[in-house]
Amino acid sequence: MEDGGLWLIELESALQDDCTVDDIYAICHGKALPEALRLDVWQVCLGVRNKTDQLAQFNEIYDLPFQAQLRSDCEEFVSKLGNEDEDKVSVVCDLESILTFYCKNRNLVYEANNGWVELMLPLLSLKLIRSDTYNLFEAIRDTYIPKGCTKNGTVFNVFRLLLLYHDPELCTILDTKRITPDCYAMGWFQTLFASTCTLPVVLSMWDLYFQQSDPFLVFFLSLIVLINQRDQILTMKGSSKEELISFLVNMPCNIEADDVLDFCSLAQYYSVKTPASFKRDLLQVLFGAQRGTSGKPEGSVVSQALCLPVSVNELIENASLINPHPEAVRFFLVDCRPAEQYNSGHLSTAFHLDSNLMLQEPEAFQTAVQGLLRSQRNAIDANSNAGGEHLCFLGSGRLEEDQYTHMVVASFLQKNTKYVSLLTGGYEAIHEYFGESMVDCLEDHDPLKCLLCNKEQLRYGGPKGSGNNNNNSQKSLPSGANSASSSATNSLKRATQRSGSHSTANGNGGGDRKSTIDLFSKLSLAMKTKSAEVKEKLIDYISNPNATEPGTSRTGNGGEKHVSRNDRNGKRYRNVPPVFSIGEDHEDDDELNSAASESSSVARGSKPNSSQKADPGAEEIVSIQSFLKGPDVIRYFKCQEVHLNGYMYDSYLLVTATHMIVLRELETQRDRARIIVRRLLQSIVKITAKKRHRDLITFKYGYPEEENLVITDMDRFLIPNASEVTDLISRHIIKQT
Repeated sequence: MEDGGLWLIELESALQDDCTVDDIYAICHGKALPEALRLDVWQVCLGVRNKTDQLAQFNEIYDLPFQAQLRSDCEEFVSKLGNEDEDKVSVVCDLESILTFYCKNRNLVYEANNGWVELMLPLLSLKLIRSDTYNLFEAIRDTYIPKGCTKNGTVFNVFRLLLLYHDPELCTILDTKRITPDCYAMGWFQTLFASTCTLPVVLSMWDLYFQQSDPFLVFFLSLIVLINQRDQILTMKGSSKEELISFLVNMPCNIEADDVLDFCSLAQYYSVKTPASFKRDLLQVLFGAQRGTSGKPEGSVVSQALCLPVSVNELIENASLINPHPEAVRFFLVDCRPAEQYNSGHLSTAFHLDSNLMLQEPEAFQTAVQGLLRSQRNAIDANSNAGGEHLCFLGSGRLEEDQYTHMVVASFLQKNTKYVSLLTGGYEAIHEYFGESMVDCLEDHDPLKCLLCNKEQLRYGGPKGSGNNNNNSQKSLPSGANSASSSATNSLKRATQRSGSHSTANGNGGGDRKSTIDLFSKLSLAMKTKSAEVKEKLIDYISNPNATEPGTSRTGNGGEKHVSRNDRNGKRYRNVPPVFSIGEDHEDDDELNSAASESSSVARGSKPNSSQKADPGAEEIVSIQSFLKGPDVIRYFKCQEVHLNGYMYDSYLLVTATHMIVLRELETQRDRARIIVRRLLQSIVKITAKKRHRDLITFKYGYPEEENLVITDMDRFLIPNASEVTDLISRHIIKQT
């Protein structure tokens, strides 16, 4: 007992001196604070111990435009606290004074249900003088409440990415129900759980929270609330959206005071298991002094992110760490660029998975994915610097190419793969990071072929351009499983790195950029000199994934021949520029359906006037059901709009006698959609489909000009049973000619 009370004596002594947050954390170690010391500890942790009485500036004039609403909310809130009548008047007065002065001092607008009143409850329970209460309230709002806790705010986009990273299955279930985090977690973030948890729980939680000095902890506390109830949520998949939201909102009510320490410990664990750059890069966006009238954070950098973003600094530093914490994030880097780009320079720690295989050669892609997973497991077992549970995907950094990288990432997410992230800036960011040191840090870097070193290639590059630029040295891409093994040849060398090779990399792995580059350079050298025997074993698996099974060995030589991206079948429009045609994408000339032969007889016209060009319709909001039942609609099809950046949106494609119209569903409003495409059928000059993914349809718009076909715009959609759509549209195009 005597020993158990020593920490209290030590804490009292520290509070009498000029102690810091770190001093308090070292003494308390997560213990519950005695009420007599709580105020002093909170003041130290929130940096307001010696702050002056700001309320002395208040003129006691209550004349805000929303004053009546504010006063009414204060009175209603206090009436529920159960105070004596004489105390209620005093509490209401203090509450209204503090919030009125806060609005005037910060030029903020009070809104009902914004969480301010509930946030005051734990502070009022301390029964402090008014100036101390105000200083604590202001500091908590500035330090720990994320900016922009509004519907569709960045806060909730960030939280969804966090949930997707750690529990993709749970995230998918809520997405399917169209339950976004702002539907259930608004009060959690606005009040640090004061609006849902009991007062003893909130006080204990805040004791630990303020000692941590980590404003991002509210995201992980909220994550734990969801994950702890995941089994119950899974059983409610058949429940209505409203029932599920009601359950989610009230989940924190189940937390008891004795659970708080474990609750916060779990949150810390998940924080450690999350890429640090994600938190660091968003800290300034989400937290800081709450000023202005909107409270919305600038730059919603994650509103359309496919998955968790990771900075190049963290990726390189992570690979350079020698003895990381056993639970810390370790990345397994997956380079998804085309083979010719990968072979012109890449990180020695990267596994190559050519994203083009996904659509061009699906079987080879699946084989390569199996090789990737086995390589990852081998690297983890060998404790390699290149091995980790956390998959970080790498694109080129060039938007048009990275649409395929995004599709690869989406395929992993659809399989509920945990710990999926995407490198911000792609290979361009890596290239820029190393600068003059890239010769030592990048493997096989060839400045003559590297698109980023060759400015002309960079300017005119692209999926086709990059292939053409390398024609002299790159014959043709291998096909089938051989393509997967060929593109992975160099990258797989680091898969089973022996721990002995780490001895060449000394230093602490952190520090400034120069020391990190030096360390990575040594690591890269170690990667390049490892055993060829291990490499060949892994390559053999990719080429012959079933070789160990009797009767299923593959030679890789007798497979079907695939069309190379560098093959050319002649100039399609030379001397015969049709107004409309239907066929394969990327020069693959296998016809989609019988409409293609009919299209060859379509009359050739001159350049259309403005009324004939594609008309991107006004972005008007409409009722989906009403629009689908319109008298002009011949048929409609459920589909997904596919952007160049890889993002996909649930949509409806409608066909009328003269137009093709696409409605994009609004996530926030049921049965509402935005018209994002309204094209004249006459403006469609070509419809193409991927040879290996025939439901991925591209509509191209333009006009013939002499011997050429001028493409002015295009749209791409993923449409189940796409042949019905293309047949219907092609027939109506032909009718109009």
